[in-house]
Amino acid sequence: MVDLELDDGLAVITIDRPQARNAIAPETMEQLHTALDGAEGATALVIRGAGDRAFVSGGDLKLLAALRTVADAAAMARRMRSVCDRIAAFPGVTVAVLNGHALGGGAEFAVAADIRLAASDIKIGFNQVALEIMPAWGGAERLVPLVGYSKALLLAGTGTVLAAAEAERIGLVDRVLPRESFDEDWRAIARQLAHRAAGEIKRVMKGASTEEAVDAFARLWVSDEHWAAADKAMNRTK
Repeated sequence: MVDLELDDGLAVITIDRPQARNAIAPETMEQLHTALDGAEGATALVIRGAGDRAFVSGGDLKLLAALRTVADAAAMARRMRSVCDRIAAFPGVTVAVLNGHALGGGAEFAVAADIRLAASDIKIGFNQVALEIMPAWGGAERLVPLVGYSKALLLAGTGTVLAAAEAERIGLVDRVLPRESFDEDWRAIARQLAHRAAGEIKRVMKGASTEEAVDAFARLWVSDEHWAAADKAMNRTK
């Protein structure tokens, strides 16, 4: 089951299969596409798993065991890769909230987002090689700019699983948050990133031209939100 919550510009997609450690089943892929359709127009997007044991534990092997041909495996990989591609291409800021372990396909899901927030006790790793397969949802390619080519190859090639603190140290995780206040902390950060300005900053950082960047600034400058905030700031200085 996949849930979508919309809250004042913030879309929160929750993969809710705790009995399977939030593993991705074939129907989950379709539900994710539907949820992403519903999130269009949001200024920020959060992807999370239900509970605190797993963010996403990859594909549900019990339900995917029937895929025994090259064509079937390729079709599954393309379908789930298209979900990750949509997250990566989302116009607003995207945040993977690692409420639990992110292993295998879960790690691929995490790196599709712009930002990764992790609870202090989680682990993350591209450990597909333990099953004699490789990342298939775009995760290997997305890992390289985060940690560098050689480190990405070492991590994915050996299936190394990292604790949250080490993942933060090498740049795979962006911020580690205390478990006891995790839900409050990630929501506070996500709400900040749901501001329209954060989405424009993302667009510029992704490679906007000078004119596009200036135009984005000018449109923010004349917005009601800017002048409400500016008036509030000026009143504080009186």
